Amino acid sequence: MFPDLSSVSPTAALLGAAVGLVLGLTGAGGGIFAVPALVFGLGWGVPQAGPVALLAVGASAAVGSAQGLRAGIVRYRAALLMAGIGVCLAPLGSWMAHRLPERWLVGLFAAAMLIVAARMYRASRGACGKGRGMGANPGDTSSPPAPLSSTSLPLPPCRMDPSTGRLRWTRRVAGTLSVIGAVSGFASGLLGVGGGFVIVPALRRFTDITVHGVVATSLFVIALISAGTVANAWWHGMHPGAQGWTFVAGAVVGMLLGRALAPRLAASRLQQLFSTLMAAVALGMLVKAFGV
Repeated sequence: MFPDLSSVSPTAALLGAAVGLVLGLTGAGGGIFAVPALVFGLGWGVPQAGPVALLAVGASAAVGSAQGLRAGIVRYRAALLMAGIGVCLAPLGSWMAHRLPERWLVGLFAAAMLIVAARMYRASRGACGKGRGMGANPGDTSSPPAPLSSTSLPLPPCRMDPSTGRLRWTRRVAGTLSVIGAVSGFASGLLGVGGGFVIVPALRRFTDITVHGVVATSLFVIALISAGTVANAWWHGMHPGAQGWTFVAGAVVGMLLGRALAPRLAASRLQQLFSTLMAAVALGMLVKAFGV
């Protein structure tokens, strides 16, 4: 049972807005800030913070993915497959989260944050000088990726059909996307994150979907997985309370602001800033959990 959170403070709204802003700007990374925001900012425990963090992330991701759906760049069949598998695996993650000692749960979360921070920083270094990246306007499809030449990296297993603009569905494609969905769903249940930190790098590595499509598809999957996981937590007695709902509302506002600002900001610099902040938060969580 969750503690009574009847007193509302502006802190909850500001923390939620920060989480939504990061998610809106990058398509990933915001969800992984949600639990630390509730733990450090509001003094919640990780098991209590996880479902409320997912509610905030899922609501803001749903708002953000609506833009991609309108623009027609969400790969909705792939998203539905990943989300369907993810929702099935999320309860296993939630079950494990309530049986692990909290310090080990915090340690796992911090390790995930450090991995995401390192990947995001490397990606930002590679994106410097190449124009807009993760923060690009998801509705801007005027600059599709150049075709791979014979000297390019090996072709990804999941490829788009140039004649239709859709994925070529094969067993390998379905299997790859299913694994991505399974990992992101388990992480959602275990750590209370939307799974974008798994989905975005995986889609960029294993598909040739445009960056704009990856961000929009990631947000759609996050919204679906979060909805399923939150519904399960609600069934088992989760109630966000006044502060929780304030945090959720702030996240939605932050998402809207992030999507509006994204086309105007340098994605590589944003990723470097977010990755540095993420690493600092992860180290703070390790210190809190283990006193290292």
